Amino acid sequence: MILFGKPKEPEDVIYQAMSMLEKNQPKAAIVLFNQALKADPKNIEALYNKGLALNQIQKYQDAITAFDKVLEIKPEDAPSLNNRAISLGELGNTDDALKYYNKAIESDSKYSAAYYNKGVLYDKLGKQEDSLKCLDEAIKIDPKNSSSRFYKGIVLGKLKRHEEALNCFSNICNSYPRHMDALFHKGIEIAELGKHKQAIEIFDKLLTEHKNNVNVIYAKSRSKAALGEIDQSLDLLKQAISQNPKVIKKWAKQEPVFEKIQDDERFKKITGH
Repeated sequence: MILFGKPKEPEDVIYQAMSMLEKNQPKAAIVLFNQALKADPKNIEALYNKGLALNQIQKYQDAITAFDKVLEIKPEDAPSLNNRAISLGELGNTDDALKYYNKAIESDSKYSAAYYNKGVLYDKLGKQEDSLKCLDEAIKIDPKNSSSRFYKGIVLGKLKRHEEALNCFSNICNSYPRHMDALFHKGIEIAELGKHKQAIEIFDKLLTEHKNNVNVIYAKSRSKAALGEIDQSLDLLKQAISQNPKVIKKWAKQEPVFEKIQDDERFKKITGH
């Protein structure tokens, strides 16, 4: 006699688990994926998304195990190969991570996520030119995805190719006016090109909505110093340091734009120089 209804089907449990993932509750999702996998151990959807959830909570080796189970069933599954590579990279095994990104690309040459993630890894390894090649491939495949264009701008900025970086961030801002990170980096690149008044206009726009954002406050302080508006620069620098003393003091001491005020007693007091 069934008193409380029949057991839930794996598909129903997976649906609940996916809902937990969407709510940014990966631990709860993993519990539900495990329930589904008890009933259906080879359910690819449950195995793959369990791997994603495990990556989110930084259980990278367990995530690799989940992706390997998918790959036993479906050896050329590009998303599993790609996310296995992410896990390997987080564990510091960058050589194998690159191999698995390549396997994902070999499996599906139009899988832009693998090019993007490979580009990010190359950047972390200090191989910016290789990074740009991968990011350009990702952009060719999926030009509407702003992530690849945004990261390309970051890499170009590191290479001091500020006009090109500015072009990346400006294009994103044109397509996505509410992309605040792109707007911030647009301001940074404008400042790097010496157009500090224009950069400050952008920083002020950001501060109207994010008045306590320490990165924007610090960036505005730099531009004020570059314009010779030292009192305002120091006030902003003091405000930034109050929020994140260790990091901002370090940045300020290494910042070329502050070199001309390093002997100022106020600067010394603020930064502990």
